[in-house]
Amino acid sequence: MTKLSKTLIAATVFAAIATTAFSQAPMEFKSGMAHVYAGGKMSGITIVPSEKNHEAMMKHATKVPNNTVFFMNNGQLYSTSGMLDPTGNFYLP
Repeated sequence: MTKLSKTLIAATVFAAIATTAFSQAPMEFKSGMAHVYAGGKMSGITIVPSEKNHEAMMKHATKVPNNTVFFMNNGQLYSTSGMLDPTGNFYLP
């Protein structure tokens, strides 16, 4: 998996978690949009709607497993398996 593919996947999930944590409303992922985490910042980008572009992204894409938690630590994006309860406490299911 390329670094860009991993970044796109992580950024998308991180954006959902960050939005939910701050707004308490679930983020909707829309077809044709990507979220990229780079340089400590999140960006939303419209994906070019072509078969070639889709195939290139899917070639190295992986599904994010259920119960994956994304978080920041010292300016770095991390993920781990587990869950957060409504108060923000981490636990393993």
